[in-house]
Amino acid sequence: MGVFSKGFTGRRRDHVEGLPPGQYLTESFPVLSTGPTPRIPLDEWRFTITTERGEPVGWTWDELAALPHDDVTTDIHCVTSWSKFGTGWRGVSLDTLLDIAHAVNPSEARFAMASSYGGYTTNLPVADLRGDKAWVATMFDSEPLAPEHGGPARLLVPHLYFWKSAKWVRGLRLMEHDAPGFWEQNGYHMYGDPWTEQRYW
Repeated sequence: MGVFSKGFTGRRRDHVEGLPPGQYLTESFPVLSTGPTPRIPLDEWRFTITTERGEPVGWTWDELAALPHDDVTTDIHCVTSWSKFGTGWRGVSLDTLLDIAHAVNPSEARFAMASSYGGYTTNLPVADLRGDKAWVATMFDSEPLAPEHGGPARLLVPHLYFWKSAKWVRGLRLMEHDAPGFWEQNGYHMYGDPWTEQRYW
């Protein structure tokens, strides 16, 4: 069962430009999660990309902070039907991280499994992590990302339903073949495109 924030408010609006089908706009930022919120000390945090052959490349918090960062303004869409327009994030592009990992340990894998502190996983095509489409986000609205929203760092893949933007992210495992993550094993769609309402299998 999910945990919802008390500030969850929204109003269904039809024919809003930029709003995927079946969604409504909210001005708040609802909190949905399963289980307790992990609290990860920054000196213990690490993000690792592991190839399909088990070869890891990782970054500490300070090493991630030293990489180029992007400021991202984007709409986000939750599978539970809320959308929030114009959200502001700051983070490191997955293009940057995958390029570094590929230079150390080349990989031709087409899929990835994101994993989180707390045990959550979700699957994504590598193509959806490249091309300025995905980030490891550490800030929201010019503030450090709060733990309830996935801090200290979460995956940000805004063109897919927001469960694909895994909270408390700790790494990616590259895979030759697709496989379901936590929610996908429990009935959510393997891909999750908001514009075609790929909510469930």
